[in-house]
Amino acid sequence: MDCMLAADRWNDLASRVLDGHQLTAEEGLSILQSDDDDLLDLLAATYRVRRKHFGKQVHLYFLKNAKSGLCPEDCGYCSQSIVSEAEIPRYAMLNEAKLMEGAERAVASQARTYCIVASGRGPSNREVDHIASTVTKIKDKYGLHICCCLGLLKPEQAETLKAAGVDRINHNLNTSRTFHDKVVSTHSYDDRLQTLQAVRNAGMELCSGLIVGMGETDQDLVDVAFELRTLGVHSTPVNFLHSIDGTPLERKWDLNPRYCLKTLCMFRLANPSVELRVSGGREVNLRSMQAMSLYAANSMFVSDYLTTKGQPAEDDFKMVADLGFEIVIGDHEAYQAWKATQTQSQTETCCEKGEPISCHG
Repeated sequence: MDCMLAADRWNDLASRVLDGHQLTAEEGLSILQSDDDDLLDLLAATYRVRRKHFGKQVHLYFLKNAKSGLCPEDCGYCSQSIVSEAEIPRYAMLNEAKLMEGAERAVASQARTYCIVASGRGPSNREVDHIASTVTKIKDKYGLHICCCLGLLKPEQAETLKAAGVDRINHNLNTSRTFHDKVVSTHSYDDRLQTLQAVRNAGMELCSGLIVGMGETDQDLVDVAFELRTLGVHSTPVNFLHSIDGTPLERKWDLNPRYCLKTLCMFRLANPSVELRVSGGREVNLRSMQAMSLYAANSMFVSDYLTTKGQPAEDDFKMVADLGFEIVIGDHEAYQAWKATQTQSQTETCCEKGEPISCHG
């Protein structure tokens, strides 16, 4: 297929998706298995769909590891699992002050969503009550969009979080039903689906995605994309395996940047209006091609992840600006009021030093 025909093929697919066509399994596989020479044409076509639904906006997420390690689950990809020998911090649930500090860092990082994540099979009722109480105060002070990732949830726990103002729950499928038992045995695929149903019943948004690069097939990735489409999720984080020494998947580095980009394109075309987030492992797997991921994805984590480091927030800001894109900041009244007080405080400090008002940016 020459370059012109390749461009026509992907543009035709994008046009049909924009007209309401649902990506087929055959089409999904053709994206993942496409020639590297097609990549720029594929990205250009995919960007048409991304631009239709999200324009040039990028939504930043800031993640706080509220409880680290101490997990009885045996997920092979996770440094916090019971089978992991990775050297990571291990601590119980952070207190309110620490979680509030994380929220302030989220604001400083231009994040619109603050993600509170806790390791473990699922939270105790006491932990849920603690998070709910803290979320209420975070919403009052900063107005941030709140997403919690707490493991398997009971229906009444989901109701408590909803009442406190939690906007969204993250609970990843991580992989397909077929491949699930190859990476974890202590909970089932259906356990995950039940948590997502409890979240939906409570009236919160669903955030669910996957990890690419654990040994799954192209078909597994297509199956996940279609399962998420059936579930009607609001947001899909696409993680790329960051192999960590001491985990069962240590030294597994099967991905290259081009395949990662094709995966993002497939997920965008399979779920055109869903917020698509390029997530953990982007720095080590996409490397110099990170910026290109935002032609398919419209959101990303800023700064660090759970037990691994991300690139500095300033580098993310520059990457977004270099693309000619813009960061979506918080739009809640409390957030804007807080930002106004910070701006006024910085202005007064600058003026006391005899500096121009513009010195605070």
